[in-house]
Amino acid sequence: MKTASSKRKQPKRQLRREEAVRQIYRTLSEAWGPQHWWPAESPFEVIVGAILTQNTSWTNVERAIAKLREADALHMAGIRNLSASELEELVRSSGYFRQKAERLKAFVAFVDSRYGGSLETMLSTPVLELRSELLGINGVGPETADSILLYSGLQPIFVVDTYTRRVLDRHGIISGSSRYEEIRELVERALKEEAPRQLEPGKLSPERPAVHVASTMSMVQQSCLARVYNEMHGLFVQVGKHYCHKALPHCEVCPLGSMLSFKQLQALRNSAPVGPLKAVRSSS
Repeated sequence: MKTASSKRKQPKRQLRREEAVRQIYRTLSEAWGPQHWWPAESPFEVIVGAILTQNTSWTNVERAIAKLREADALHMAGIRNLSASELEELVRSSGYFRQKAERLKAFVAFVDSRYGGSLETMLSTPVLELRSELLGINGVGPETADSILLYSGLQPIFVVDTYTRRVLDRHGIISGSSRYEEIRELVERALKEEAPRQLEPGKLSPERPAVHVASTMSMVQQSCLARVYNEMHGLFVQVGKHYCHKALPHCEVCPLGSMLSFKQLQALRNSAPVGPLKAVRSSS
């Protein structure tokens, strides 16, 4: 049973968690600047990428998208008109290619039946209504649905992925058992008053991981809040790819390392394979 004292303490803990999320956003955005995520030339390309990126690396997705573009199939009609076997072959590099081809077909069938084949009409649907509909499509979970809403529909909704969970868990902001919606709502509350940060290239950290080249969708006009959620997700991806590895985190050289307590650093060292924490520079 919770006492009156414990109830009074809970809001303070929540505020501390939110302030820690804001500190992560400010620290990373000031060190690394805009991430130009999501790299795509059209809203439909974003959706295709969101479906194909499930359980694989973005490099594999890029290969599949390039194949679809070469086949002039990177649009609604293209996916609609391909046979199942043709589509499977084009997206083979993304892994689970039969399943993903089926999901692309299911998405197009959904837009055809519910919105007369108009992606624009679908994306103009109120965000919570559309989110519920997307979650009803076979193979579309919360992360995929929110990626579609944020990066294709330009709606202010945060995307929680494995990197987000890992970074927040290691910083003691969430627990390993935290639900997707709990994490999403925490980040959204924390960043609702933040603004996008545009920094001069000369002020960026020399250790900044390479970013994608600016694309049509990464530069499209959107609300300040959607842009903040966009950047925060991209920044979490960079931390997870280059520093906050599952097996061997590089906390001592990560921009967020100073936010970890001595106890947290010791716990991460003890859980990692034998070896030093070291810097990793990457060009991808």
